[in-house]
Amino acid sequence: MGRLLPLGSPMPVRQVVGVALPATPLPESRDRGIPGNRAIWVGIFAETTEFALMFFVYFIARAHHPQAFHQGPAKLWTLAGVINTLVMLTSSFLVASALHAVRANRRRASLGWLSLALVTALGYPLMKVLEFRWNLARGLVGGGDVFQLAYYYLTFNHLVHVSWGLLGMAWIMSRLATGAYSAGNHKGMLAFASYWHATDLIWLMIFPLFYVLP
Repeated sequence: MGRLLPLGSPMPVRQVVGVALPATPLPESRDRGIPGNRAIWVGIFAETTEFALMFFVYFIARAHHPQAFHQGPAKLWTLAGVINTLVMLTSSFLVASALHAVRANRRRASLGWLSLALVTALGYPLMKVLEFRWNLARGLVGGGDVFQLAYYYLTFNHLVHVSWGLLGMAWIMSRLATGAYSAGNHKGMLAFASYWHATDLIWLMIFPLFYVLP
């Protein structure tokens, strides 16, 4: 029988029927804990809390002004909303592909995916500028009714968060190009990807509320 050791004593080997066996360490996961770092998740929590409050105000306004929100989507440029949805989904896929490539230690491929993601994501602010010009040409100036006010407030705030994400993407690309990230060290990329996907999810909630639901 194996000899019992005192409580708290180290056990470098396992003893089974008097035969000493080497201790087997537990396998370590590649990404332990939360994705990225705590700082980015504080930012994501602040972002989601901000929009949660705005969505709360949206539903209160919708309950008190059902006619304005019923007629509102027909006044907007629906195609612009569809294009921006495709832009956000595609850019998120490209960011995920870049992260997958760096995990496989393919830095050049990862940089290529990120470059495509940046070019694609730049289509979002471009479409927003065209959409706002289209709105203004048709008298949708933001002060017409409560629907317009809610639309401009939420979509402009989201545009601000996308702009921060674009700056972050450019920074991540520069870091990747200088060899700062590798298969064993890419928490910065993972943190950015978490933020970008969160911003994408928020748009997927904004789009149907303003462009689709009557």
